[in-house]
Order: sequence, then C-alpha cells, then structure tokens
Amino acid sequence: MASETKPVPLDFEQPLLALAQQIEMLENQLQSQPGLEADVKNLHEQYKILRRSIYSNLRPIDHLALARHVQRPYARDYFDRFDKNWIELHGDRKMADDPALVVGLVTVGPYKVVAIGTDKGRSLRQKQICNFGMPQPEGYRKALRMFEHAQKFALPILTLIDTPGAYPGMTAEEHNQAEAIALNLRVLASLKVPVVAVVTGEGGSGGALAIGLANRILMLEHAVYSVISPEGCASILWRSSDKVAAACEAMKMTAGEIHKLGIVDEVVKEPLGGAHTEYDQIAKTLQIALIRHLDTLTKLSPTRIKQDRLEKYRKIGSTIE
Repeated sequence: MASETKPVPLDFEQPLLALAQQIEMLENQLQSQPGLEADVKNLHEQYKILRRSIYSNLRPIDHLALARHVQRPYARDYFDRFDKNWIELHGDRKMADDPALVVGLVTVGPYKVVAIGTDKGRSLRQKQICNFGMPQPEGYRKALRMFEHAQKFALPILTLIDTPGAYPGMTAEEHNQAEAIALNLRVLASLKVPVVAVVTGEGGSGGALAIGLANRILMLEHAVYSVISPEGCASILWRSSDKVAAACEAMKMTAGEIHKLGIVDEVVKEPLGGAHTEYDQIAKTLQIALIRHLDTLTKLSPTRIKQDRLEKYRKIGSTIE
C-alpha cells in the first residue's frame, strides 16, 4: 500500500510533475482521439527513465528533503505494519508522558522487542502535541524506563529515529534535558540485551544519540544523520541561509556517506521515490533487515552483547599520524 494520500512533490521532482501533467492531459483525450495510445505509452516510458535518472543523481540537500518529507512514515506507521496488535505504553513514571516518543511492546518477525520511536505528527495540531518530533526530558526518561524493562525481561530493543534534535526550550532545560540524555547514554552502554537503532528520517545530534547507542545502526537510503542541522551549520560557518546546500555537502550526512565512514552498519534501500510512496514495502524491507541483525545478535551471550556494542564505538573514527 502506498502512503495514505497522494505524495507531495518536492522541488527536484518538478520535471516529473510537468511530465505527469502531460500524460494526464493526453489520457483525458484518449476517448475522443484513440490514436494517442502510442504517445501516452511513450510518455510513460520517458517518465520511468527520468524518474530513475533523478533518483540516481540526488544531491545531499535532496536526501534531506526526502528525509523531512511531510508524508514520510513515522514510528507508528512501522509498528502497525510489524505487529497489528502491538501495545503502546505511556509515561516516565515520574512526571509526564511525552508524545514525541512512542514506546511499546512490538513483535518483529519471530522476536518480541521493546520498541521506541520518535513521532513528528501529521497535522498542525499533532505536530504541536508532538513538539515537531523534539523530545523533552520526560520522553527520554520514558525511553529509559523501557530500556530497563528490556533488561529485566531479556528483550531486544528496537529504536526508530526521526528527530531534528532534543527540544532546547526553557522548560526542557529546567527539567534537566542534558542529564536525561546523558543517563540514557550511560544505560544504553551498559545493557546486556541487543539494541538495534534505525535512522528512518532525520537523526539530529544528542536527540538521536539518546536512543541511538546501539549494537547495530541502520539508516534508510534517504535518511540523514548529523551533529547539527544544515541550517544551523550554515548560520555558524557562513552566517547565511543561502549556504544550506553547501552545508549538506560538507557535513557528509547522507546514509551512503556515513556508511562509508563506518558509523552505520547497513543502508536499507527505499522504494523508488522515497519511503513515503510505499509504506508497506519499506516496512517489509526494514523488517527483513531487522530480523537478520537480531538473528546474529541474539546468539551472543549477555556479556558478549555489551562488549560488542562497546567495541563498535571504539572502532568509529580514525587518526592520521
């Protein structure tokens, strides 16, 4: 099944939109002019060729646009397709529930997992409720509660990351945002159950790391992962919003680039046109990848699982002498 509504075209897809309009116009004339079938067929072939060409030559800023697409599937879209009967849990047991982080018990293939994912919301009202996907300390403490639950019951952990970053507002600082993120990192590093993280859209700074310190890190083909947003980078380095594209190039934030650096373990291919065009297909592809990694990790002893995670991070980065 495709996304719930007709995909919204992005700027770099405008040539496709123009061709699609020509096709639609000719198809509307077919009843009165039957001789147009060959022209319509030819335009359909041109559309397929052009689409493949565009998606084979995307710039980093184009990947960013896809990662932020308003119709991109979020955590619940994946959880619903992994397990129609998954159970959502709420609250940090201390103060409040943060809708920006969705947590629950989900079955992925043969595995029962503790699942945690970010939610940006669809409508304006939902976005406001979810704080545009920027978790507050209560959200990270809710995730922490689930980490401890997984450890207690020996369940693997799955995290789906799509956030521009942790919320930097006054309320979040008053509720100790930095401590909440730091505590999550400490606990994740010490867990003796498998942790698999997937960057499904944006992976932004500490907001992503707080649920992303994992044995295996996957990224969807058009996802991005960075220490700061390209807009933030451009404003600091060039003091100009016109340099966002240059920042995307310099930051090496796309899935392919980060995979080459050895930070992520696998790039999961998306349907042609992006994950938002085929929810069922991307969920199925991702589930196959998750099961493959869980098959490997669940064969390790608890001590070895923890050691495997620490070794992964010790290997990241290099020096030139």
